[in-house]
Amino acid sequence: MMQHFEQSVYDLIVETSTNLPGDVRRAIRAANEAEDRATRAGLSLSTIANNITMAENKVSPICQDTGMPTFVVHTPVGANQLIMKEQIRSAIAKATKDGKLRTNSVDSLTGSNTGDNLGPGTPVIHFEQWDKDDIDIRLILKGGGCENKNIQYSLPAELEGLGKAGRDLDGIRKCIMHAVYQAQGQGCSAGFIGVGIGGDRTTGYDLAKQQLFRRVDDTNENPDLAALEEYVMIHANQLGIGTMGFGGEVTLLGCKVGVMNRLPASFFVSVAYNCWAYRRQGVLLNADTGEIKSWIYPQGQEVEMTSAASETAAATPVEERREVVLQTPISEEQIRSLKVGDIVVINGEMHTGRDALHKHLMDHDAPIDLNGSVIYHCGPVMLKDESGWQVKAAGPTTSIREEPYQGDIIKKFGIRAVIGKGGMGAKTLAALGEHGAVYLNAIGGAAQYYAECFKEVNGVDFLEFGIPEAMWHLKTEGFAAIVTMDSHGNSLHADVEKDSFAKLSELKEPVFQ
Repeated sequence: MMQHFEQSVYDLIVETSTNLPGDVRRAIRAANEAEDRATRAGLSLSTIANNITMAENKVSPICQDTGMPTFVVHTPVGANQLIMKEQIRSAIAKATKDGKLRTNSVDSLTGSNTGDNLGPGTPVIHFEQWDKDDIDIRLILKGGGCENKNIQYSLPAELEGLGKAGRDLDGIRKCIMHAVYQAQGQGCSAGFIGVGIGGDRTTGYDLAKQQLFRRVDDTNENPDLAALEEYVMIHANQLGIGTMGFGGEVTLLGCKVGVMNRLPASFFVSVAYNCWAYRRQGVLLNADTGEIKSWIYPQGQEVEMTSAASETAAATPVEERREVVLQTPISEEQIRSLKVGDIVVINGEMHTGRDALHKHLMDHDAPIDLNGSVIYHCGPVMLKDESGWQVKAAGPTTSIREEPYQGDIIKKFGIRAVIGKGGMGAKTLAALGEHGAVYLNAIGGAAQYYAECFKEVNGVDFLEFGIPEAMWHLKTEGFAAIVTMDSHGNSLHADVEKDSFAKLSELKEPVFQ
């Protein structure tokens, strides 16, 4: 009985992690064609398209943050859910060992990483019975960067730029628009959102995430919600936030809204934000054998990431922009010559560092000399073979989490460049000017594109923090990123946020009566 179930779940995990489904690909391809290739956003979307193809061809994670694996399983009456749960956990552990998932399950009290993605609450598995004979399993891998941009509103509320949001459809509209605005580029825009109206605080968020299992190209059965989704898609893309928060024409790739009843005293609007690396897939299984009968969503190989329109755009000359090649260690003079908008290509040694490392370095010495160095906000997927450690996926993580530490660490160790995604705040910007450093924005989610830039692993420290949080020392060739915060007090992120806030404020007048 069910002798193929575990293998089918493993195949589902691999497909979800490494190959975006066809409906998502179509949305990204359309965005690529709509954006001006000569802009930062246009170049970013081209990189994203390339990364999607690279991940498919290499059967490697699209993004290094493979998130919290969340399964929704519909089973026939009488199916043994205990055995299924055990085999799902076993498939998760195997996929982690094989480098298809990053080790993401961390003890909330000690910070220790289990190393196999198993632990209390990990993975998330929701079982439901239904009156059909087959088993329907759906999986979503939603990374921490976009998970952190989820937001919940309790109506009525006063929203910055939009004024009062009441307990009606127009108040819901304002909440959704504010949710897109507050995400900026930190959730790896252009993204997708699921919205849950009603419920309580817990079921509201669950309903919002359930909307992410809908197809990108479907139409809401509720005409009011269909009109709301259409409104959001039009006006969110007029905010000018753009891909990675660089500004541009495409900020949102999909909006799906669901509704449930609520208590009279409560009115919640819950928004689940998902990055462009919208990894969800599903399979229909034979309940007797566990074999895959069909895939729920169109598989990625059915949709090419290039088209005649995008190939024409690729042949169009890109506007002149300064490109600077830097060899580590980097001097202060080299850094102060850079300005927002420059493309920087880094060669030499680079060091990864995330939350645990930044906290540690505040009170301890570094294991190596960091003067003139580059810190990369990255939690890579690493595998060890007979020749040593190999970088399997290595895109940037969201930088704003390091805002409490970054300025002090730049000063303490003489760091010249920080690479991440989504930008940083006023404290870091001040430190860049005072100490001669720069912030470089890499393309969020482009884990295969950047992994190819790392030619060798020179060493690792603090492996006890877990693979994502360890300090990896990497030999780098041709790592390209864009200056978005320079040593002269300029921040592209602050400029885009200011401009998008002005456009958000234009939407305060009622639309849905």
